[in-house]
Amino acid sequence: MKDVSVLVGGRAGDGINNAGAMVAQLLNHLGYFVYISVDYPSLIRGGHNFALVRAADEPVGAYNDRIDYLVALNQETIDLHLPHCPDCTVVANADLVKSLQSGQTVSVNDILKVESAPPITGNSAMIGAFAKAAGIPWEIAGDVFRRHMPKAADENLRVARRAYDQIRTSRPVPALSGKTHSLLTGNEAIGLGLVAGGLSHYISYPMTPSSTLLHFLAGNAERLGITVIHPENEIGVILMGLGGAVAGAKTAVGTSGGGFCLMTEGLSFAGMAEIPIVIVVSQRTGPSTGLPTYTGQAELQFVLHAGQGEFPRLVVAPADAGEAYRWSAAAMHLAWKYQIPAFVLPDKTLSEGTYSVDYDTLVGLPVADPALWDGQTPYRRYHDTPSGISPLAFPGRNDAIVKVNSYAHDEDGITTEDAALVTLMAEKRRKKEAKLKEEMEQYPCVSVRGKADASTALLCWGSVRNACDEVAARLGLRVIQPVVLSPFPDQQFSAACGGVQHLIAVEENATGQLAALAREHGVNTEATLLKYDGRPFTPDELLRKVQAVIAP
Repeated sequence: MKDVSVLVGGRAGDGINNAGAMVAQLLNHLGYFVYISVDYPSLIRGGHNFALVRAADEPVGAYNDRIDYLVALNQETIDLHLPHCPDCTVVANADLVKSLQSGQTVSVNDILKVESAPPITGNSAMIGAFAKAAGIPWEIAGDVFRRHMPKAADENLRVARRAYDQIRTSRPVPALSGKTHSLLTGNEAIGLGLVAGGLSHYISYPMTPSSTLLHFLAGNAERLGITVIHPENEIGVILMGLGGAVAGAKTAVGTSGGGFCLMTEGLSFAGMAEIPIVIVVSQRTGPSTGLPTYTGQAELQFVLHAGQGEFPRLVVAPADAGEAYRWSAAAMHLAWKYQIPAFVLPDKTLSEGTYSVDYDTLVGLPVADPALWDGQTPYRRYHDTPSGISPLAFPGRNDAIVKVNSYAHDEDGITTEDAALVTLMAEKRRKKEAKLKEEMEQYPCVSVRGKADASTALLCWGSVRNACDEVAARLGLRVIQPVVLSPFPDQQFSAACGGVQHLIAVEENATGQLAALAREHGVNTEATLLKYDGRPFTPDELLRKVQAVIAP
């Protein structure tokens, strides 16, 4: 694999994310696939922020240990990162970097003064300096600025060009023949997938790392034809979401683990009342407040078992932007078809990471529309059918009395404590669960990648799959990734594990939650490789750990 990595670092408030995105677009326009990871503390201003941009001639979804270019907006970036990449090419802001043994600098203040440009254009100087150091032709750089920084484009171009002309090319990045791709964050892909699934209302209280999904959908609500609401807290979020669904609006809510804690009573209400709802739970490091801006995979068992009582649920955990789009759309469709809560379970790495996406490949999974009441027979909200799925009607429909009840109830929705009726309704919900499990075997619930017949396999879920893919390619291993985690796809998982003699679980939690789920379904892992410091596995790091396990 040909690849190049760029780290852009500075303080919170310095526009690091935008600078990283512009670097990514420069490499994108050279024909590379790109991936961006952002690292920032839980501070509004101050602290050290950095964006890691990795570009390669193959799709990538993880950053590696090696850094080729260090774009330093302040001295702290040099002090923290240069010791770990002594051979990297450095481009620095001379106004704030006063101690630098080697590398090139530009005075952003001097450039702004000469061009009579406002301070907000300062990062354009650093991007222009990087472009020249990397040997990117000015024609490409100029096109990127015009396309992706249209506001005050001429002003930014002048600033960037002046810095570009002051730097010499020291480490040219070769252009590839690949096409330019659209760049999407995982949360943007989830949002677009929900809309493709028929989303009408998105309701959320901001909680990192789900917040950018709220911001994206709110900023594009009119264009997407949806309504976005920010209530006072997460309890209000889930109850408002359930109310919207009862009224016939396809609704999704978003949160992280701490916010989902407050939603669990509402989740059980959805289970008993058979209300369709999609819940996006973007994971970060816990417990409690934990590390608000860092990643983790510790909510799997929580989401699988949250809520009192027993009721069916769908849980999907995508690994990249493409899967996030497809399975978010499917979650919306399936929630409504089966009248159940459905979860999309990303982590911070996926939610806030940016990926190259080919829109031509973003094809949704086909799912039938929900069964609606035909108006020919008396309406019974919880009519017991062979599949357990009751035809839907919504309040306001003529001749339909719609009763939504969180108590044990009969087929009409009337509260009951009659043992036979309670049993009937419990078995009705179990029939829905069985039908859902049967249908899910028709969909690609388990992804098998790498060397399909390898006797050693890495078992993973969510964004960790991207690092596993690279390790498997280097060592000739198989990668097994269950995308659907509830109902668990036993047949597909068993087939995926066929011929595997050594199964190694790779997870970003402290207890091996997927490995425990696999054991529940009769598959044991030989070893577990776990990481729980809030940072994702890099392929280089994971390679060393896997080699230590499989070494003879």
